[in-house]
Amino acid sequence: MTVVEAAPPLELTSPLVRRRSGWRALLREGLRARGAAFGLTVTLAVVALALGADLFSPHNPNVQDYNSILAPPGAPYWLGTDELGRDLLSRTIHGSRVALQAGLVSVGLAVVAGTLIGLLAGYVGGFVDALLMRVTDALWSFPGLVLALAVGAVLGPGLFNAMLAVGLVFTPIFARLVRAQVLSVREREFVLAARMLGANGPRIMARHILPNVATPIIIQASVLVAFAIIVEASLSFLGLGVQPPTPSWGSMLRTAYQYLQAAPWLSFAPGAAMFVTVLGLNFLGDGLQQALDPRARE
Repeated sequence: MTVVEAAPPLELTSPLVRRRSGWRALLREGLRARGAAFGLTVTLAVVALALGADLFSPHNPNVQDYNSILAPPGAPYWLGTDELGRDLLSRTIHGSRVALQAGLVSVGLAVVAGTLIGLLAGYVGGFVDALLMRVTDALWSFPGLVLALAVGAVLGPGLFNAMLAVGLVFTPIFARLVRAQVLSVREREFVLAARMLGANGPRIMARHILPNVATPIIIQASVLVAFAIIVEASLSFLGLGVQPPTPSWGSMLRTAYQYLQAAPWLSFAPGAAMFVTVLGLNFLGDGLQQALDPRARE
């Protein structure tokens, strides 16, 4: 008598559904971190304000009302006006564009440059590793804000130069991080197998090593975006960042500093916006670490 074994059940779930369920699991795991939901809400709100600044602003941020110079909060200027009669609420909303642009672009530049340096130093080793790490250590030896001020002073004022300065400050962080991860991955079995099959160095770094070191890069980048906003605001506060009349939280605080006694409300809007944004991004970074790093879950 022949025994017919039952066929294994068909997998009815498509790869797309499994991928979606994986993202949902990561989202749920990330939201378990303390303050992660608040951070996600704040980040989405700031992104929405930055993208729709012209829609959400009640007034033109650069229009001057000479009849309402240093007007206190109230209708029609709900957060007051500055020394030129410009609406503070509108300028604060438009300042979110500069903050997010500075944070994302500067950190993006640092991620690209630092990842390339870390990959080459960790995978090639030898003289290349020693040379790249000595240059990185030289940059790392300077305090971040001092180095950003020096680079900003050399390049001159402007948003693009400020982003380059901040990106240069953050590059050693990613270079050291990626190098440490590559040193632990390059001797794994799958890398040795790819090398034995004839894969060249650039292919191994791009296809086998980089995907396995991407998680700490993402976590570090999410944390440094908040710090980049602070550094850009510091440069603008000192006159090395965004130049008038472009609204920037740092330049608005610079003006408010001169009118602390006569018009203290000038510092409330940009200061509160920067505080809430940086706090939300830090909480979001904690949530990403909770979702992507198994050690953080434990």
